[in-house]
Amino acid sequence: MTQEMEFKTIVAQYCRTAPEEMTNDMRFREDLGFSSLDFMSFLGELEDTFDLEMEEEDALQILTIGEALDLLERLQDEA
Repeated sequence: MTQEMEFKTIVAQYCRTAPEEMTNDMRFREDLGFSSLDFMSFLGELEDTFDLEMEEEDALQILTIGEALDLLERLQDEA
């Protein structure tokens, strides 16, 4: 499983959209129906799954799947 598909599988646990139907321009709240609690739980799961730590201000800037994937990639490059 690719990292992007693993990421989207995690996203799918919090919404009714299948991973293969997700696009990078989908917004977590507006398009996928995430609540604030869903989003924070999702971020915690990402940190655990990919063994990284996000700064709160970076996490709060994430609006779309593509932005989250970009941040994930950047944090892994810095590690």
